[in-house]
Amino acid sequence: MMQKVEGIVIRTIDYGESNKIITLYTKELGKIGVMSRGAKKPKSRLAAASQLFMHGTFVIQTGQGLGTLNQADIENSFREIRNDLIRAAYATYILELTDKLTEEKVRNPALFHLLYQTLYYSNELMDADVLSKIFEMKMLAVGGIKPELDQCVVCGSTEIPSAFSVKEAGFLCGRCVYKDERAFHVTTQAARLLRLFYYVDLDRLGQISLKQETKKELQTIISAYYDEYSGLRLKSKRFLEQLDRMGDLGFSKGD
Repeated sequence: MMQKVEGIVIRTIDYGESNKIITLYTKELGKIGVMSRGAKKPKSRLAAASQLFMHGTFVIQTGQGLGTLNQADIENSFREIRNDLIRAAYATYILELTDKLTEEKVRNPALFHLLYQTLYYSNELMDADVLSKIFEMKMLAVGGIKPELDQCVVCGSTEIPSAFSVKEAGFLCGRCVYKDERAFHVTTQAARLLRLFYYVDLDRLGQISLKQETKKELQTIISAYYDEYSGLRLKSKRFLEQLDRMGDLGFSKGD
């Protein structure tokens, strides 16, 4: 059956001498894999459309097995991302996280919109680091591992939390910090940002400027939580960590 879908290329694999298998995250069908025949040939009409980050309308032949890409009309290549190593690194991580936390052919238009928004705003030169943290927080629900962010996970208090517990999976108030001696102390700003990043509509976000120490505080908590509950070990994440270490050594990582 021939279908037209709006999608974003989130993964590509070379197949044979001239073909690619591409993974699309689509609004209509969720995540699907399709064969892009001849895509490795420079003059192929599918060559450009079979690259990472490409967003547009894809015409695919679907069946029981792997579909086939017949035609593509690219609407956004996210050029600023593709031309910037740092933005490309964050965007690649976002795509890989999407791929690893979603199942094949599970429709989720809201997630498609979130993915597109995140790439769009990064391409518009918003802080790619902040955008990735927002995306990470929102993907916790997709992965079925959302922590308690609205109240103390132990007693239900809605006062400003004092700590975040990976073990207890959520915020702890001052009276319940003793429940986890390894809980991360959180500043008031970090606690509010973790909650904001989970709930915020990116269309209403605007510019957010965070100090480097605040970013590091957030990343320490988010990374520890993902490490404990997701089981993911992503190549793109390791690359970002290498870039972060370079920044600590005095190399500029940019936004």
